[in-house]
Amino acid sequence: MSFTADRLLLFGATGDLAQRMLLPSLCALHADELIHPDLKIIGTARSDLDDNGYRQFAREALEKHLPANRRGGMAGFLNRLSYQPLDATTLEGYTELANKVGPTGQGLAIFLSTAPSLFEPTIKGLQHAGLDGETVRMCLEKPLGTDLGSSCEINDAVASAYPEERIFRIDHYLGKETVQNLLALRFANLMFEPLWNAAHIDHVQITVGETVGLEGRVAFYDDAGALRDMVQNHMLQLLALVAMEPPGHFDATAVRDEKVKVLRSLRKVAAGQTVTGQYRAGAIKGEAVPGYDDELGKDSDTETFVAIKAHVDNWRWKGVPFYLRTGKRLPQRVTEIVVQFRCVPHSIFAGKGATMQPNTLVIGIQPEENITLSLMAKVPGLDREGIRLRQVPLNIAMPDVFSGAVRRIAYERLLLDLIEGDQTLFVRRDEVEAQWEWIDAIRGLWDAEELKPKTYTAGSWGPSAAIALAERDGVTWHE
Repeated sequence: MSFTADRLLLFGATGDLAQRMLLPSLCALHADELIHPDLKIIGTARSDLDDNGYRQFAREALEKHLPANRRGGMAGFLNRLSYQPLDATTLEGYTELANKVGPTGQGLAIFLSTAPSLFEPTIKGLQHAGLDGETVRMCLEKPLGTDLGSSCEINDAVASAYPEERIFRIDHYLGKETVQNLLALRFANLMFEPLWNAAHIDHVQITVGETVGLEGRVAFYDDAGALRDMVQNHMLQLLALVAMEPPGHFDATAVRDEKVKVLRSLRKVAAGQTVTGQYRAGAIKGEAVPGYDDELGKDSDTETFVAIKAHVDNWRWKGVPFYLRTGKRLPQRVTEIVVQFRCVPHSIFAGKGATMQPNTLVIGIQPEENITLSLMAKVPGLDREGIRLRQVPLNIAMPDVFSGAVRRIAYERLLLDLIEGDQTLFVRRDEVEAQWEWIDAIRGLWDAEELKPKTYTAGSWGPSAAIALAERDGVTWHE
C-alpha cells in the first residue's frame, strides 16, 4: 500500500542523532518546501519536556548544527513539532503517545533511534496503542543486533507488527550522493560496464578512515569494535554496490535483489586474510591524542582497526580480491572506493623506453565527493631519447560540476523517502542477515585463533601487518 505519511514520530528525539542529523534534515526539507505543509512531527524520549520545551530544544540544536543559509522558515518548522515524554520499557505511556500522534489514517512514519534493547518493548507498546495499522511504517536505525542471532530477534520482533514492505532499515551511507552516483557511473555509461569484471579489474579497495577516537561512544564501541561498527553495514553495502549485477529497474526490489546476491556470494574469510589493530597514543594533525586504552580507562581487546581480503565467488568477480580497511585515529578522514584495472596486455611503447601504469578509478565519498580516473598520456617532447608516458588524472569534483545544486546530507533524502514510502535506499532483512552471517564467521575465526589486535600509533594507517596483507599480492593501499 503506497501512501505519503502526514505524521512522523521520532523515538530518541532528544538524542545525539536527532540533534545533529534528524532535526536539521527535517528543517532543511521544510525550508525547501519538500515536505507537505500538513506533516506533523512528534518527538518522544525519556526527557520530561512539553511542546514548548521541545521546540526550544530543537531551536538550539538547529542553531548549532544547521548552516544559517538553510534555516529558512525555522519558526514554521518549529510549529510542526510536538513532544510526548515516554518510558519505552512499560506499556503505560503508549496510549498517551497515540493520543498525541492523533489519527493515522493518512499515514504515520515511525523513526526508531533507540538502544537495540528497547526495540522489542517499543514494538509491543506501539501494538498496544494501535500504532501498527496498514498506514504505519517503521524505520530502524542501526545497530540492528550484535550478531546474526540477536539481529534475527530484533527483526522477528519488528516483523510481528510490521510486514517487510513497511520496514525501513537505515544505512546512512546509502543516502550519500556519491554512493548513488556509483550506480549512475556503472549503469548510465557504456564505457564502464563492459570492463567491470575479472577480465579487466585487478582488485578493488574500500577504505573508511576516521581521525576521531571514542567521542562519547565508549560503552557502545567497546562492545562492538570496528568489524561490527563499520564493516558489517557501511562497507559491505559499498562492496555490494560495486559488485552487483545490473538490476532490471531502479526500484527497491530489483536493486536489493542484486545486492543480496553479492552478499551471499562472499567467500568465507580464511586464516591470514584479516588484520586487527588497536591505536596507541600518537598525534593527529599535529595534536597529541591518547591511546584507546587511555580513553577507555581500562585494558581491552576490542579492535579499532580491521583490514580484510575478501572475495566474491561468482562469474563476474572470480579471483578479484576486495581489500577492505577501516579504523579510528587514522591520519585522514576518508571514505573512498578504488577500482584498479589490469595493465594493457601488450605495451607497444616498451621498445621506446616507456613504462606503463594501469588505469585507476577512485570514487571519493567523504570528506569530498569526487571521481578521478587516471589515464596514461604522452609527455610532450620530440622523443629523441625515447617516449615518456605519465599518468594524468581526469577529475570530476561533484560540488564543482553541480555548483547550482543544493548539497544535501544523507538523512534528508532518507527521511523524505521514509515519509513517501520509497525503500530503494534502505536495507532489506535478507541483506542484513547475509552481512551478519559473513561477519559472524570472521569473529568465529578470530576466537578460534585467539587473535588479539596489533597495536598501531594514532596518526598512522594501522598496523604494518595491514600493509603486508596487500603487499603479499603486489598491491599497495591507496593513500
